[in-house]
Amino acid sequence: MILMITELFQYRDLLFMLTLRDLKIRYKQAVMGFLWAIFMPLIAVAAGILIKKAMAVVADKPVESMAIISMAVKVLPWTFFVSSIRFAVQSLVGNSSLVTKIYFPRAVLPLSSILACFFDLLIAMVVLGMVLTILQTGISIHILWLPVFLLLLFNFTFGFGLLLAAANLFYRDIKYIVEIILMFGIFFTPVFYDASTFGKWEYLMLLNPVGSILEGINAVVVYHQSPDPYWVGYAFISSTLMLGIGLYIFYTKESVFAENI
Repeated sequence: MILMITELFQYRDLLFMLTLRDLKIRYKQAVMGFLWAIFMPLIAVAAGILIKKAMAVVADKPVESMAIISMAVKVLPWTFFVSSIRFAVQSLVGNSSLVTKIYFPRAVLPLSSILACFFDLLIAMVVLGMVLTILQTGISIHILWLPVFLLLLFNFTFGFGLLLAAANLFYRDIKYIVEIILMFGIFFTPVFYDASTFGKWEYLMLLNPVGSILEGINAVVVYHQSPDPYWVGYAFISSTLMLGIGLYIFYTKESVFAENI
């Protein structure tokens, strides 16, 4: 795995150019420009608020402002994960002319797609940070955990993206299956709600690696608490395994990409 990552680093200039290309294509002739980076999270938050309002009416309880802030914080990394997977799964097929003509580590293609989405995440996080400052939600030393959780999420997303990109090259209906999973995945991930809502069944929601990472981010950003070390360890193991599996399968099949694309 180290050799594979080293090879990617050697092609960092190509990676930068492809990432820049993806960003230019995404925002070319877009009226809103980089505001699109926060538009989708805003739509997701609005949908979550409607769901919470509906549940509050049924339960005859008010919607707490902290619950809305928590949801907004978790929507950003969730949106990054969803958009990254959507772009990564099509990265090889969508760049067939490059895959069949010149040599370079093909993992650069899904990685550039994910990096472009990560750039969007950073923009959205800056905006959210300003909003939280205005709301005076405060900050604590536990915020230092945030880069760790973002790295874990990036590693998991990259590994998963590699796996799906390779699978979609051989089986083109994979992209449709992925779309269905991503569409309904938000209901099986603690984004609109906290995992603790499920009481003793909380661990079922946290077994989703993305869910455990989101809950860790929520703990350190919103509640100013130290994350649960058990679930931090689980998230680390899950993201590392996914990255390793994704890299292994991708590079194992890379030699036959050109003849099957």
